Amino acid sequence: MSRNPNATGAPDADPAVVRFDDVSMRYGRAPETLKDLTFTLAPGSFHFVTGASGAGKTSLLKLLFLAAKPSKGLMHLFGQDVSTVAREDQPFLRRRIGVVYQEFKLLEHMSAFDNTALPLRIEGRKPDSYRNDVAELLAWVGLKHRMHAMPATLAGGEKQRLAIARAVVNRPEILLADEPTGNVDPEMGLRILKLFVELNRLGTTVLFATHDEDLVARSGMPVLHLENGRLTAHGARP
Repeated sequence: MSRNPNATGAPDADPAVVRFDDVSMRYGRAPETLKDLTFTLAPGSFHFVTGASGAGKTSLLKLLFLAAKPSKGLMHLFGQDVSTVAREDQPFLRRRIGVVYQEFKLLEHMSAFDNTALPLRIEGRKPDSYRNDVAELLAWVGLKHRMHAMPATLAGGEKQRLAIARAVVNRPEILLADEPTGNVDPEMGLRILKLFVELNRLGTTVLFATHDEDLVARSGMPVLHLENGRLTAHGARP
C-alpha cells in the first residue's frame, strides 16, 4: 500500500522546499519548453518568475503543481523526488501547494464564500468547522461585504482576490501565482502584490509569475528569469 509522502520524516529532510537539478520539459514530441533548469527555493522565500510570453513561466508552474512531468532531470518537492511519488499519493503533495490562476477559474454557480470553501469541502470538512475561518479570510482580502455575491457580479480585482482566498484557505506551504495581476489595473496590481507579500511574511513560500517588470522593480524581490526556456537569472533582478 502506498503512503502519504508527508507521513514520514525522510522526505522533508532537504532544507529546500523546491529543488530542480538539470530539469527539462517538453509537450509530446515538441521541442523542449524548459531546458536544463537548476535552482532551489528555500522555505519562506519569495521569487518572481519573469520572461517574455512563451519563455516557459506557466510550464514551470505546471511542473511545480504536478500538472506536468519533467522530460529530464530531478525535481524535488518538500525533499521528495517527485518521480518516486505514486499517482494516488500526488494529491497529498498538491494539498501543500496553492495555485492562483490569471483566468480565476471560479465556479460561476457558487457564491464567493462557497468558492473559497471548496478546497475544504473536497477534503471532507464540515461547514461548522470552517465557516468562521472562511469569513475571516474573505475579510482579509477585502471581500467581507461580497461573500455571498456570485462571481458574475464581481469586478476583475475582486475575482482575483477571491481566487487568492481560495488558493490559501487550506494554508499551503507553497503558493504559485500565474500572472495574477495581468487582468487588473496597476493600483489593484499593487494591492494584490501586498497580499502575497503579507502571506510570505506569515511563512508561505511564494512563486509569482509575471511579465510586469515595473511591479518586479518596485518590489525589490529576487527573480527567476526565463529566456527561451532557460534560466538566465536566479536570486537577483536581471
